[in-house]
Amino acid sequence: MTIKNNTQTICTTEKFQNAEQLWFWFLYSKSVQNSFVRNRNSCTKRPCELIDVETLITKLYLSGRLTEEQLCVMKKFGDRRRAPHQYIWSENHAASLWNQAMTVIDLAAKQRGWIEK
Repeated sequence: MTIKNNTQTICTTEKFQNAEQLWFWFLYSKSVQNSFVRNRNSCTKRPCELIDVETLITKLYLSGRLTEEQLCVMKKFGDRRRAPHQYIWSENHAASLWNQAMTVIDLAAKQRGWIEK
């Protein structure tokens, strides 16, 4: 959210709506991070940095709360910029893994204040 008054712009932090939004933001931001210079004057601020999300995912994996299979599904469908669909037969198992992973990430991110409660 951007608030403008007569002489200055005040930037506020915008939390994520859910774990999927956080994950898609993270993958997209990582993909463009080295591609071009980011607009440093942007007023869209997030409650975390890319390294924070990367650290969270690593901790969840190392603690056994996320599996390698879940991470593979998250990466595969994250690159497609969509979640797997439970009603598409070939994506049914992936959708289950995705939903389990998003539940784990959602809980952890809410505890950190990154996702609206």
